[in-house]
Amino acid sequence: MDKKELGAFLRSRRERLRPEDVGLPSGPRRRTPGLRREEVAVLAHISTEYYVRLEQGRAPRPSGEVLAGIADALRLTDAESAHLHVLAGTAPTRGSRHRRDVRPSIRALIGRLPDTAAIVTSAAFEVLAWNDLAAALMEDFGALAPADRNLARRAFLRPAAEGPLYGITHEAEFRQHVVMQLRATVARYPADPEVNGLVGDLRGGSPEFARLWERHDVRAVPALTKTFRHPVVGEITVDCDSLALTDRDQHLVLYSAPPGSPDAEALALLNVLGARAGEYLS
Repeated sequence: MDKKELGAFLRSRRERLRPEDVGLPSGPRRRTPGLRREEVAVLAHISTEYYVRLEQGRAPRPSGEVLAGIADALRLTDAESAHLHVLAGTAPTRGSRHRRDVRPSIRALIGRLPDTAAIVTSAAFEVLAWNDLAAALMEDFGALAPADRNLARRAFLRPAAEGPLYGITHEAEFRQHVVMQLRATVARYPADPEVNGLVGDLRGGSPEFARLWERHDVRAVPALTKTFRHPVVGEITVDCDSLALTDRDQHLVLYSAPPGSPDAEALALLNVLGARAGEYLS
């Protein structure tokens, strides 16, 4: 149970709500944003003293029923409710460190996707495996040191003069996604020194990351469509599908285009370039 993070998360969710959001009268002007602690306690059917202690990081581990009541009171989404259980220590436990070893069948799979750019990322946004088309669309990950294959570092810590990461048109949305996912990763692996080191570097090196981190946002991210501005073939708009590999807490990310479309033709051209560069799947 991470009492400090649990308290901070509860406080951030409470402060974003207005009385009218939960069916309460707004009443006189409030000195602080959001609901009062006693209002959350009433809505969650728990004592005000206990809820205050939860936010202050002084309470014992809450039961599943208490967490469900708090989640309802704070109008948490499914993703936020799951995160609440992770912070409280009531979710299924994982190993102390996130996994980097990619299942051989997944490595073989991405090698059999000539028309789809594919990468496998860790819970900490490390690119662990990729196919030729992904290297041609994004960058040659094989030419980078392992520490430089981290998409979170690339998104927040690279020089501004380099422009948007891989030329994508909605980089701000991707950075928000990175912060939210890393927030959940820290909750799952609170003792992982590499995860904590990554977050520390990002908070210290990027004011934008530090600002977004303090919001404590956690939510599920829908399937996206992304546009890459590629230096060779120009703009390519692709569907971006992220599939969870739950056994190792990794993601298989697929970039594809409708057959016969100009974007598919651009990917086919990049596939030729990638084949010339050679294959890297380890």
